[in-house]
Amino acid sequence: MTGRFPSPPSRDRVRPDVAVVGAGPIGLSIAWRCAARGLRVVVHDPAPGSGASAVAAGMLSPVAEAYFGERQLTDLLLASAERWPRFAAEVTEVTGVDIGYRTEGTLMVGLTGDDLAEARRLWAYQQGLGLPVTPLRPTELRDREPALAPRVRGGALAPTDHQVDPRLLVPALRAAAQQAGAALVPQPVRQLSDVDARVTVVAAGCGAAALTGLPVRPVKGQILRLRAPDGVAPGFRHVIRGYADGEPVYLVPRVDGEVVLGATVEERSDTTVTAGAVQRLLRAGVDLLPELAEYDLVETVAGLRPGTPDNAPILGPLPGRPDVLAATGHHRHGIVLAPITADLIADLVLGGVSDPLLAPFRADRFLGLTPGGSPDRTTEGDQWS
Repeated sequence: MTGRFPSPPSRDRVRPDVAVVGAGPIGLSIAWRCAARGLRVVVHDPAPGSGASAVAAGMLSPVAEAYFGERQLTDLLLASAERWPRFAAEVTEVTGVDIGYRTEGTLMVGLTGDDLAEARRLWAYQQGLGLPVTPLRPTELRDREPALAPRVRGGALAPTDHQVDPRLLVPALRAAAQQAGAALVPQPVRQLSDVDARVTVVAAGCGAAALTGLPVRPVKGQILRLRAPDGVAPGFRHVIRGYADGEPVYLVPRVDGEVVLGATVEERSDTTVTAGAVQRLLRAGVDLLPELAEYDLVETVAGLRPGTPDNAPILGPLPGRPDVLAATGHHRHGIVLAPITADLIADLVLGGVSDPLLAPFRADRFLGLTPGGSPDRTTEGDQWS
C-alpha cells in the first residue's frame, strides 16, 4: 500500500498529522512512537486508561497463549514479546517510572490427572511449534514454587513468558507520549468525520465497531485482586497458569503484595461482577495455591475485551479509507502486542508501505461481516492478559 500518508512533517502546521482515537496501551504506544518520529499527534479520549487495560493482568505470554489454529497470531505475539525488554526499558528511561516488568517466567500446571492431560495436549502443540516449554514433575514444580498445592499433578515452565503491570504502564505511556509532543484531547469521538487529521488511527477497543463498522465485539472478563497479609510479597514468584478441576485460571504476583486472579471469558457486554464467577475463580486459585485463602480480597471487577471473529487484531487501513488505520480487536493480547502494533502502525503512517507482518490482520478479511455482535453463549474461566 502506498500514497496518501504524510511526508515527515514540519511543526508549523496547525492540522495534526496523526489523530489517535483511544488512549489505552495500544493508542498511547502508537502516539508515542509517532510523536517521537517528529509527527504532530493528538490523542482523543475522555478517560485515558479506563478500558480493558484497567482490568488486564499484564501477562506477556506468547508461549502459554499459543492456541490451536492461531499460528499467525502466535507469530505476531512472539515477535512483539521479543520487543518487550527494550520497550520496557525505553518507557522507564523516558519517564522514570517502574512499570512492573518481571521476567521470572510462567509455570503452567494441572491440578488433577484430567487437568494435566488437557494441559499436556496444549504443551505438545506448543513444543511442536518449537516454543520453549519444559515439562516438570510435581517435585520440580514445588522446588520452584513451594506454595503450590501438594495435589498438583504436574506442569511445565515457559521461561520467556513475562509480565508487566498495566496500571503502571498506561500512565507511563501517557507521560512518554506527552513528553514526545503528543497532545491529549479529553473529549470522545462520536464519528470519524469529527476528527481533523491527515491520518486517523482508531485504537478505541470495543468502541471501534461504532466508529468503523468493523466486527469488534465486547468480550466480558471478570477478575479479582487479592493482597498478601501484612503488606509482604506473595509467597510465589512465577505467573501461575493452570487448570483446577477443569477451571482455567491464572495468578499473577506483584512485588507490592498484590495477586491478580482471573479471569472469565463471557460473550456479554455488561460489566456486572457475579457471585458465581467470584466463587469459581477463588476456588480454583486456592486449589492451586492454598495460601490465597488467607489473603485479603481487595477488588472484584469486570471489563470488556475487544474481540474479533478470529480472535486476532485488526491492523491497517480500512477498506476504501487509506487515511483511516485500525489498531483494534486485540482481545486478551492488548498488552503484549502494544510494542509491535505501535511500531508497525507508525511505520505505515510514515512510509505508507505495509509491513508483511500486517498482512494476516488486515481489516478487509472481514468484508461482509457486521460490526459488533456476539453469539448467545457464556463461557467462564479463560485468560485476560
